[in-house]
Amino acid sequence: MSQQSDKVTFRISSAAAPYVGADKPRQERLKAAAGQVALPPNDLVLLVYYLCHDPDPEVKRTALETLRGFDVAFLSQLLSNPQLHPRILDVLAKLHFEKAELAPLFAAHPMLSEKAAAFLAERGAFADLPEPADAPEGAPEGALAEGSEGAVADAPEEGPEDDAPVDEEDEKFQSKYQMAQGMRIADKIKMAFTGDKEWRTILIRDANKLVSGAVVKNPRMTEGEVLAIAKSTVQNDEIMRVICANREWVKNPLIRKALAENNKTPLPAALRFVAMLSEKDLSLLAKSKNVSAVIVSQARRILMTKKNGR
Repeated sequence: MSQQSDKVTFRISSAAAPYVGADKPRQERLKAAAGQVALPPNDLVLLVYYLCHDPDPEVKRTALETLRGFDVAFLSQLLSNPQLHPRILDVLAKLHFEKAELAPLFAAHPMLSEKAAAFLAERGAFADLPEPADAPEGAPEGALAEGSEGAVADAPEEGPEDDAPVDEEDEKFQSKYQMAQGMRIADKIKMAFTGDKEWRTILIRDANKLVSGAVVKNPRMTEGEVLAIAKSTVQNDEIMRVICANREWVKNPLIRKALAENNKTPLPAALRFVAMLSEKDLSLLAKSKNVSAVIVSQARRILMTKKNGR
């Protein structure tokens, strides 16, 4: 089959072939769109997905309703197939993301696309998943995915200090960093939502904004981590927007101060936090050369108002 913007070819089984094509009888296509044909699950979902693109509006609507109406048992059977096409997986994710029983199956599926993973993550589908286990003992820690970069620079150097005591926590962190180099984007997003502090520390620096943005939506985030991020030169604007929108986090005066001083903080939010600073902090901000001129001017204006009001 093909789609207008981007052609994709599917192999239709001989049993499904009689229902494929605009030249086939409309009633037969409608019956197939309704899922009323005897086909194995994988053939049936492929046929119904195909009919979602039928030129007949009723056939198309019926096929979509059938996809939406699949129950958990049938979907679980489909998702157990590691060869399920990413396009079909994407559609099933959008239609059935609210079914909590399916979240582990979506998360573990090898064909889950980055786009679908982000969609599921944003809607909290991965929030209650158990944290994935670390690499098994004896696994080669230095193994990297082909084409990965940056691991060599962070790897421990060999030399005279090799006999020094090993920091087990640091070694574990290094192992997780190396594991991250070989992970798919979908797996990183899932780990960002569910991982422990070490994983969050690693993935907040990820170049992919979907990954780093998912970290601050992890329910295990602490105010200490948020403060460190607010003070950092984070490049992902979405992270700052999420922090600014969290009422509990911005109750912390240290976080508000860090947000006011961070050039990545959305300007309306930064101006709001400037107004909450103490005179001492306003005085320092008014002299700062590391923040925008707008923030400096606002700090000076508020400071002047407070002094004149005495």
